[in-house]
Amino acid sequence: MNVESVHRVAIPPPQPFIKSLQYSMKETFFPDDPLRKFKNQSASKKFVLALQHFFPILEWAPRYTIPFLKSDIIAGITIASLAIPQGISYAKLANLPPILGLYSSFIPPLIYAMMGSSRDLAVGTVAVGSLLMASMLGREVNPNENPKLFLHLAFTATFFAGALQLSLGLFRLGFIVDFLSHAAIVGFMGGAATVVCLQQLKSILGLEHFTHKADIVSVMSSVFTQTRESKQRPKFFWVSAMAPLTSVILGSLLVYLTHAEKHGVQVIGELKKGLNPPSATDLVFVSPYMGTAIKTGLIIGIIALAVALSVLRVLLFVARPRTFVLGNIPNSSAYRNVEHYPNAHHVPGILILEIDAPIYFANASYLRERITRWIDEEEERLEGAGKTSLEYVIVDMSAVANIDTSGISMLEEFKKSIDRKGLQLVLVNPGSEVTKKLNKSKFLDEIGHKWVYVTVEEAVGVCSFMLGTHKANLKKDEPEGLNSV
Repeated sequence: MNVESVHRVAIPPPQPFIKSLQYSMKETFFPDDPLRKFKNQSASKKFVLALQHFFPILEWAPRYTIPFLKSDIIAGITIASLAIPQGISYAKLANLPPILGLYSSFIPPLIYAMMGSSRDLAVGTVAVGSLLMASMLGREVNPNENPKLFLHLAFTATFFAGALQLSLGLFRLGFIVDFLSHAAIVGFMGGAATVVCLQQLKSILGLEHFTHKADIVSVMSSVFTQTRESKQRPKFFWVSAMAPLTSVILGSLLVYLTHAEKHGVQVIGELKKGLNPPSATDLVFVSPYMGTAIKTGLIIGIIALAVALSVLRVLLFVARPRTFVLGNIPNSSAYRNVEHYPNAHHVPGILILEIDAPIYFANASYLRERITRWIDEEEERLEGAGKTSLEYVIVDMSAVANIDTSGISMLEEFKKSIDRKGLQLVLVNPGSEVTKKLNKSKFLDEIGHKWVYVTVEEAVGVCSFMLGTHKANLKKDEPEGLNSV
């Protein structure tokens, strides 16, 4: 072997402390790089982009078309038919006047329509929050004996809860939710739904206690005996969409015609008319209830802070794994980190990435955002240089020792997103455990076994060949004289 042809391990170029700190903070808290769209823009354009960032309605409203209106009307009626009884019932769960549940279902969606970014998110009352409000405030004040004071404390607790949520958004602390796996969230929501159902039974059936048939044997027996139950897809969408509204109308008519209140059924009665009056005067900032209100409003924040501090090291070393762009070392078949080896060059039309950690629920969202950002930056680089457009994304999974269901879901979502861009996903050297899980989840069938390779060199060779063949076919299909002056 020629000793001169051997490539030595390079020492990474030193970085100033401030630059290194900025890079670490950006990778930890801003993997999606929200300020990237402001680069190289004029002052007026930056102002418009800033307004669209805080008020997304300014971005999509000019593109709104009449065909969207039909679907939005159906969606609005469906959500309203659910929000009305839901708001009333959740207000009762919190031991608050029912009208407040309607206010909570009316005002927040209007605000979210202007400032929200998700088309699929329903904003309104929450069962868990209602139960927490009733439980914590009920320890200090009896809602039946002193309803006015209970209402004031509820307003104050809600104020602090809103201030906490606002601060979480401003400081980009939403990543804390990444530490809750999908299975844990589903289990928690299932338990909360069970508690809500039991809470409603006492009003529907007039029961004080409901403890029978709630042991582990009865519950598990009920679960396993109902495994054949399935929800059939409705043949007509409008039937399922109008079902909640129909049930609300028929239920109200049935109660009215049968005078159900005379037969032991609890009825809400008449609700006050008008919009929600100003509630600033209902805030209580004086003793002896100030501590209770603050504790109720900030308890979730304290728990979140404790969790954030305890998992800080996990966040830095596991939940925020490093991803690298790989380039080809000249005169070799090796592909290494382009930041570590500045002489490594990019392969035209191909983006090669490496993930150096297991993919699981705590880092799946981060990896999706970071890889998407790598793709956007590579497309901008190629466009600015006037080179071949990006066609293939190769992900080297040699260092990925394991993957869970959240990681597989992330890969499925990521593949759909790059499919919409016309890009092809290629996997390289997934481990045995990772390959088993990807095969069992049918992801390998979805991506195609022909796009999974053992080495980066083989993957680059095939992709480069496909790029060359594609260009040759395009050139062959061009009409003669098309590019002539």
